[in-house]
Amino acid sequence: MFNSFKRRLPEISIFHKPSSTQSQKALDLLKASLSAPYPPGGSSGKPLDFQLEVVTSPPTSDQLRVILSYLPSPAANPSLVFLSAHPSTPSAAEQPTTVKGIAELAEKNPNAIKWPIVVDWQDGKASVGNVDGVKGMLEHLRKKRDGEITEE
Repeated sequence: MFNSFKRRLPEISIFHKPSSTQSQKALDLLKASLSAPYPPGGSSGKPLDFQLEVVTSPPTSDQLRVILSYLPSPAANPSLVFLSAHPSTPSAAEQPTTVKGIAELAEKNPNAIKWPIVVDWQDGKASVGNVDGVKGMLEHLRKKRDGEITEE
């Protein structure tokens, strides 16, 4: 009877760097899915319904730890997941290998991180530096909205 009270809107955060082309594409995609029919040209005519949080600072070490656990295939070394190939990124021998070290590096040198980092906190999904991963998250939300998959 009161199940509707239990339902919460999905919460998606984008750790966004405005100067990153990938990050800007992901943010535009997220915003468009909230304001226009999703998928574009689809028959439903409805936008998706979720809360979007845009964060312009890098994730904390605790957030990075959670994000790492949400990725489809966990990496043995977090630097392989989060660090970019930007020239200012430390060489492989000097790269931090812990989420704490990566968070500290990101604070000092935001260019060292792969942008964007997008997280669906409710469904436990994440995408790092990849617009296709964001598209996958949005498609999952669309399937839930359209009843193609049910809540666990």
